[in-house]
Amino acid sequence: MPSTVPNAQKDIRHSLALRYHKALKAQLAQAGAESMRKATELGRSAQLGGLATLDLAIIHEQAVLALARRFDFTTRNNAALRDAGRFFTRALVPLHREQNANREASRTLIAGNRALRQQAVALARANRRLEREIARRKASMGLIHETKERYRLLFLKSQIMEKKLRSLTHQIISAQEEERREISRELHDDVVQTLVGINVELSALGKGASVGLRALKSKIASTQRLVTNSVNAVHRFARELRPAVLDALGLIPALNAYSKNLAVRKNLKIRFSAYAGVEALDSAKRTVLFRVAQEALTNVARHAHATQVVIKIRAIKGGAIRLEVADNGKSFAVEKVQIARTRGRLGLLGMRERVEMVGGRLTLLSIKGKGTTVRAEIPFTPTDKIP
Repeated sequence: MPSTVPNAQKDIRHSLALRYHKALKAQLAQAGAESMRKATELGRSAQLGGLATLDLAIIHEQAVLALARRFDFTTRNNAALRDAGRFFTRALVPLHREQNANREASRTLIAGNRALRQQAVALARANRRLEREIARRKASMGLIHETKERYRLLFLKSQIMEKKLRSLTHQIISAQEEERREISRELHDDVVQTLVGINVELSALGKGASVGLRALKSKIASTQRLVTNSVNAVHRFARELRPAVLDALGLIPALNAYSKNLAVRKNLKIRFSAYAGVEALDSAKRTVLFRVAQEALTNVARHAHATQVVIKIRAIKGGAIRLEVADNGKSFAVEKVQIARTRGRLGLLGMRERVEMVGGRLTLLSIKGKGTTVRAEIPFTPTDKIP
């Protein structure tokens, strides 16, 4: 029975290699959106088949070698070589997205395991202290009882930590699946439908050679608008996964761009002010602040029915940076929501876990008639400063 796994994997690679060769050949013969869509489908098939990036790279290399007799790949800047490279890059997108999602989940799980190990060490130390106390003070039953109670509380705390880690793991998996469903739905509703519209327009252009110049120009303009909408939709997906400006320019430009985009899409009035020194935080802490603000703004847009949002980042006493996201929407029962198990997304629990991973603290304040404030405070020490 175990030998069937390698055979199945080999069959998947062989089948994918044949499809890849055929699609790459079509791409090199006549580049177009349809061929590039085939590249994305091949990448998704590789992902579902359990293949890695290296497997796809080998398949690409074999296809290029097989097509070298027909297409010239010898010169560095020729069109065939560039088209083959773009085709391979597009095929890698689904694998790259899955790797990013797995990497994020792994970091969260590692942090949870680290906390659990620390708790286990604390429990072992408490157990040793208990044994010493019993040996020294056998005559004092009251002290023995007190020590046993302390041991019991530590043990209960360890159990709670284990349950919390399991719950977080389940929610991470659910969040990944929900995110994939949403991306798939958005791609189908926006990008795919737009591409279908482009195809219809192009077909009409091909059949309408007898129409006047004005009508032809109108159809071309309509097709160009569809292409622009498709490009904008893809850019929006990329920004929501991780905005490139966060790594390239910093936290303040990334939050400013995200809030402006959300304000336009959701008809919100968002005021944003920030302490410039926040950019001296290390990359992990700046990413935490961005994700907390992003989740808070997402909750405002989905649930709060707010019209105004105020975002502030400032330094506070005690060596810390404080992020506040306050809205004027409807309130909610904070304690009830915090203990509830939100299905399909990390939500408030994910925000809290992110902040605690960098040694910070998250607080929520929701008042009827005044709205909700999400506040995250993280340490800001001289070691965070950029050299």
